[in-house]
Amino acid sequence: MNIAVLGDGGWGTTLAILLNNKGYNLTLWSAFADYALYLDKKRENKKFLPGIRIPENIKITSNLEEALLGKEIVIFAIPSIYLRSVLKEIKKYKITKSIFVSATKGIERKTLMRMSEVIKDELKNIKLSVLSGPTIAQEVARGVPTTAVIASFDKKMNSFLQEVFITERFRVYTNVDLIGVELGGSLKNVIAIACGIADGLGFGTNTKAAILTRGLVEITRLGVAMGANSKTFSGISGLGDMATTCMSCFSRNRYVGEEIGKGRCLKDILKKMAMVAEGVFTAESAYKLSLKYKIDMPITREVYFVLYKDKPPHVAVRDLMSRERKDEMTDD
Repeated sequence: MNIAVLGDGGWGTTLAILLNNKGYNLTLWSAFADYALYLDKKRENKKFLPGIRIPENIKITSNLEEALLGKEIVIFAIPSIYLRSVLKEIKKYKITKSIFVSATKGIERKTLMRMSEVIKDELKNIKLSVLSGPTIAQEVARGVPTTAVIASFDKKMNSFLQEVFITERFRVYTNVDLIGVELGGSLKNVIAIACGIADGLGFGTNTKAAILTRGLVEITRLGVAMGANSKTFSGISGLGDMATTCMSCFSRNRYVGEEIGKGRCLKDILKKMAMVAEGVFTAESAYKLSLKYKIDMPITREVYFVLYKDKPPHVAVRDLMSRERKDEMTDD
């Protein structure tokens, strides 16, 4: 089977290696010609996945047509802010027979579309699924036991892709709740920023537990309003992904929050980061979605105010802790 992975970040490189090790023919596409040549020569993605060898038989190219043509499966591992522009280029080649898999987490800022909606908006009538879950690239690349979810409305395609991706150390489940899986993978990044802010302020485990549990409540609240199954948010692509992103030292979103909690400004933090912290953009989208669907999301709201309205983190904490008293079981 011929498979293309679009995106040379840590996750795209990891997926290419994982599938190559299963015996598939892999092509890894980079948007930058010079970096594609570097990767092809050095066989190590020092910028995004240091210390992990890229097998020689993975083809690396910056030619999008070359990457796409003749592929049974095309995987998107492109940051959400760049996805639509790449899709507009892909349209030129009229790829209709491939199965597309989105491994991109995020919500488009202008349209508030999920990534699968963006892909469908540009490529129209294609076969499309989503891969999501608590999948820190460094850990997957090192063979750390990991779980993930393949989601689409097509059960047959889910089962097929489950078999494609699953390994002894990468266990893949299926789910028909495409909306819930995508929202869980996207919105948890906002909660991870909140946890990072708590870390930066010097708070402890109690605080992080509160953010995790109440964050899950508000994510579920919005998800259900948007048509998702509430059970999805208690699963791998919901609670599982959120716990990993909120706690991992590899989490870019938690790191951004931590630096903000320490007093640094967002612009300076992002300027020195090689990788994209999706939660920064998702915070704005999630806040707008909460207004659109009239859903109370206090943690998301405060993260948005801290990131975009320069609200001091300690004031955001005070406002969260002094909210109207509520009953836990009825506050859903």
